[in-house]
Amino acid sequence: VQLQASGGGLMQPGGSLRLSCAASGATFTTYSVGWFRQAPGKERELVAAVSQTAISTYYTASVKGRFTISRDNAKNTMYLQMNSLKSEDTAIYYCVADQIGPRYIKDGVLWSPSYWGQGTQVTVSS
Repeated sequence: VQLQASGGGLMQPGGSLRLSCAASGATFTTYSVGWFRQAPGKERELVAAVSQTAISTYYTASVKGRFTISRDNAKNTMYLQMNSLKSEDTAIYYCVADQIGPRYIKDGVLWSPSYWGQGTQVTVSS
């Protein structure tokens, strides 16, 4: 599956951005999808994920209540709506997909998705 992310940019703190990721080359509905991010000098982290039929979602603690992940299986597209942006949200955001979704453990989540988009820069700054 090929993934193409878009929608990043520069936004002031408190603002909103919506990331999109278009998928092609495979049956989108068979894949769990999500968004990772990596900030300079920090480890890559899973931000949000959604299951094949959108029944199950995951959010890292720092974005709960601010970010919303969604998918439109008819359009083979996933989204990340980011509200109340903070400077610490500054990172490169990558859309990902895998037929095997995240594994939830006591202290977090484990996921090594097979397919990655090219990344889109999100910068939150005044």
